[in-house]
Amino acid sequence: MDSNHNAAAPDLARRAWLRKTAWTAGAATLGGASFVLPSLRAAAQSNLKPVKLSWNAGAICTAPVPVALKQGIFEKHGLQVELINFAGSTDQLLEAIATGKSDAGVGMALRWIKPLEQGFDVKLTAGIHGGCMRLLATKTSGIVDLQGLKGRTVGVSDMASPAKNFFAITLKKLGIDPDNEVHWRQYPATLLGEALKKGEVQAIADGDPTIWTLRESDHLQEVSNNLCGEYQNRVCCVLGVRGSLIRKDRATAQALTQALLEATEWTANRPADAASIFSAYAPGADVAQLTAMLKSHTDHHHPVGEAFRKEIALYADDLKSVGVMNAGTNSDRFATRVFSEVLA
Repeated sequence: MDSNHNAAAPDLARRAWLRKTAWTAGAATLGGASFVLPSLRAAAQSNLKPVKLSWNAGAICTAPVPVALKQGIFEKHGLQVELINFAGSTDQLLEAIATGKSDAGVGMALRWIKPLEQGFDVKLTAGIHGGCMRLLATKTSGIVDLQGLKGRTVGVSDMASPAKNFFAITLKKLGIDPDNEVHWRQYPATLLGEALKKGEVQAIADGDPTIWTLRESDHLQEVSNNLCGEYQNRVCCVLGVRGSLIRKDRATAQALTQALLEATEWTANRPADAASIFSAYAPGADVAQLTAMLKSHTDHHHPVGEAFRKEIALYADDLKSVGVMNAGTNSDRFATRVFSEVLA
């Protein structure tokens, strides 16, 4: 018995050494040791699926996108993601995705839903978060709620902007005709504050970071936002994936959706770190201010499956109420058509 034990000792020692060596190599990989990594990294990267993802680098609500890139979340899910900063119209973006110039994109539900009614081959796979749209007024305007906008003029950056659509919807639900009882005037986003100061408008509505920065720098009061009432648990930012990619390579569409959901949860749990990562794409931005913006968003709310499909249908109903979508569109069937449950 003693001889067997002695014979086994070198073998056990060798196994222990191998385990230790393997652990050390793993630790070196995590630490970035150059003598181990090059060939391993090259081999790992060669197996990654290349994906082009469009986003708006100027919008803080898309922070989970650079988070997923910087934290290696895309790679963890087998993806090599190329980010495309898209500044064109929504129609152009959806066409780029549908025709394969991009594989997917992150954008605002209230800007995407109307163009999707036209039949672009793009499917919504997940909600990313809620929040980021605000309506502001001066403290001397007397406007303290949305009812106070009746007969007033509101400045917006785009007549089809998500903020304009959202507040038109909420006004309609309050019994105020957003087309005839409220006036809307378009300005470049950077001039909304000046229009308010000059008295050309009595309120302004837009998205973060522009609207947040104006609120802080000009000491304006926030009259409303898109987390009020029934919208406190509704997403505003969504992920859309090319329909043909889902049909031909569902695994990649699934991996991309999972990666962004994971990055969104990471952002919710570590807003200061996420703000720091995003700040690289926003030169001159105040990280503390970006952190406060992210904390105000609902990054923990990122629905998928039937819950997400229902939110799409609700937005379709909302947009029909203000004449943005066709009155004859069946919201439930529309939501089913533009949604894909890739995680099932």
